[in-house]
Amino acid sequence: MNSPTVVSLSPLDRARQKVYWRVLPLLFVCYVIAYVDRANVAIAKLTMVKDLPGFDNAVIGFGAGVFFWGYFLLEVPGSLIVEKWSARKWICRIMITWGIMAALTALVKTPMHFYVVRFMLGLAEAGFFPGIIVYLTHWFPARDRTRALALFFVATPVAQIVSPKISNALLRIGTSEIVDGATIVHPQVLGLAGWQWVYIFWGIPAIVLGVVVLFFLKDRPRDAPWLTSEEREALETQLAADKAAGGKKRMTLLQALSHPLVLLLALAYFCNVTGTYGIEFFLPSILQQWYGLKIDAITWLVILPPVLALVAQLFIGWSSDRMQERRFHAVIPLIIAALALGAAPLTQGNLPLTICCFMLGFAGLKAYLPAFWAMPSLFLSGPAAAGSIGLINSLGNLGGFFGPAVLGKVQTVTGSFVGGIFYLSVSISVSAIILFFIGLGGREKPGVSSAK
Repeated sequence: MNSPTVVSLSPLDRARQKVYWRVLPLLFVCYVIAYVDRANVAIAKLTMVKDLPGFDNAVIGFGAGVFFWGYFLLEVPGSLIVEKWSARKWICRIMITWGIMAALTALVKTPMHFYVVRFMLGLAEAGFFPGIIVYLTHWFPARDRTRALALFFVATPVAQIVSPKISNALLRIGTSEIVDGATIVHPQVLGLAGWQWVYIFWGIPAIVLGVVVLFFLKDRPRDAPWLTSEEREALETQLAADKAAGGKKRMTLLQALSHPLVLLLALAYFCNVTGTYGIEFFLPSILQQWYGLKIDAITWLVILPPVLALVAQLFIGWSSDRMQERRFHAVIPLIIAALALGAAPLTQGNLPLTICCFMLGFAGLKAYLPAFWAMPSLFLSGPAAAGSIGLINSLGNLGGFFGPAVLGKVQTVTGSFVGGIFYLSVSISVSAIILFFIGLGGREKPGVSSAK
């Protein structure tokens, strides 16, 4: 009787498997907390506006978005620090300071307080996202990169799935409700209301994770004690080969930052982020206004869109890597998102249809990300890629200011979210058009670059 054949993995394949399990889980958890701290104002505002006079949708929208101006200022330097210095030290610094600023949001009393703390939160978090994008290029060969990005990016829908019900439970603190005809009072804790505890509760894990990152994250494969010397050498060799392959032109950082493709990618990202954060920050309020729902029902419903987004994001990341195609894997999800959000106002009065539209919108807005963020490395490498990724993210994320600000202002002036939603749909359409016509990331034959 023949014994079964045992397939022995190569040192490179063993290293690749270990990297998935040793690097991604910690980064994933960090991004979950980062995203909650950035976006939990969407839930907190449902009771925050009742306690703080003068906080209408225009104030909330402007304050939610001003985060991205602080974010904008330090993005490029932060990306370069990860490339040139130390990812673990920089990410540690980011997480501790953003955790502190997120918790301090609990102390705001006036709109100006809110604007300042949101701006400072943006400064504190700047460099985290593009830094991670750069950091993953230090660990994952080109063939694994989109899949790794997809696994990292699903932290955002996971954050949106996990946080609403926890935040909803915290919102009860300092409130009263009628259950079966009886009034139940939930007293304040340490003199603080529920919306204040939302900010404090989600700020603490960021500080703790900052310390964990410092001790457990490694900057490069050569620093990893959990790789054998054979595995380290194989992985470093493959990463170096990927860096040299594809016909990428050597560019200075200044040349990369002014490259037409970099600027177009930044514009496309801006248009998409405008739609993404406009919807994310105001979806609970939209459902509340359109259907008069209670907070319990709202926090269940807002979980559904990110559930579909999670599945779509993983599928697109897998498909993009399998087909080695980025362009249409970015464009098609955006077209679906634009159409779904454009149709959402037409469904008012039919809650299931409304939720379906927002589910498709969320799915498209998240699913395109892995393919999109694989594009800069198609024509850039090293410090030029790091700086460009930082620039794309910093300029693009300014859309996170305009989306919520426009939606909040339109609602305050007109009393309706409809005009603002149409604006977001058009913005996402522009993003899809740009990514289609720049022609970057089409399916390639081995060894042939798609860069123009």
